[in-house]
Amino acid sequence: MKKDIPIHSAAQVGIALTPNKEDEVWDVYLINMKDRMIREIIVNSKGYGELDGKKIETQTSRYFLPYLGKENAHKIELIHNDLTQVANEYWITFYIDGNIYDKKVVFVQGSIDETYFTTIPVLEKRGVMIL
Repeated sequence: MKKDIPIHSAAQVGIALTPNKEDEVWDVYLINMKDRMIREIIVNSKGYGELDGKKIETQTSRYFLPYLGKENAHKIELIHNDLTQVANEYWITFYIDGNIYDKKVVFVQGSIDETYFTTIPVLEKRGVMIL
């Protein structure tokens, strides 16, 4: 039964976006701020919302990483500047010591903006991040 499945906290794992102004895209990183490695990682991403009066939804992209070291980051995708104007959703699933962890990260429409910039740990770049 669903109630018998243990739920573990996926705190300290998240997504960061940093601008790459030369190419008019944003680099999207998976961030692991835990003090241990995470394994068998799956990240699903999609964008949705309204852009220029038109409802849009991107296709779902899926990424797999065999592992990500402690206090480390890995670039998972690029998104075009236009897509920063809609909501961007990331589902992160991974294992630690045989236990499964799951987390949903949503950058709501308008949140990918310099107003919300911070220094991203591990990367030492400016951008937006949700852990």
